[in-house]
This record gives sequence, structure tokens and C-alpha cells, in this order.
Amino acid sequence: MKFIRHIPYTPLLIAAVLLGLSPFKPEPHLVEKLRMLFSGTLTRPLDIFDLFFHATPLILLAIKFISEKKNPTA
Repeated sequence: MKFIRHIPYTPLLIAAVLLGLSPFKPEPHLVEKLRMLFSGTLTRPLDIFDLFFHATPLILLAIKFISEKKNPTA
């Protein structure tokens, strides 16, 4: 957890926006893969990796935010 607290917010936000929304057209991969996950069609390993790849910055950002809210002095 300590290594996440040392990452500044700016690079995490930039990575989250760029990877979360790329490719911009016709539809972001993250939206497509989440739709596949909820419909039950996310079965190929490449699609699962793609979901993980595009969601990782958002997950790290959420972990950093939550950990700093729970323990702001650490």
C-alpha cells in the first residue's frame, strides 16, 4: 500500500482518463468490456486482459483515494 501513496495524483488521473477512454471512437474499450462482463460474454483471455489493462489506473486511483481518506497521516 505504501507505494500507491507515493504516486502523485496527476499521473494517475492522466493515465485513468487516457486508458479509460481509449480508443475514443467508436467506443472506449473499458465501456465495451464492462458491457461484455455484465452480459456474460467476457470469456476470451484477451478481452479479460484488456479489461484489466484499461481499468488498472482507475483501480489504483480509487485505492489511493480511499487509503488516504481512511488514514490521512500515514
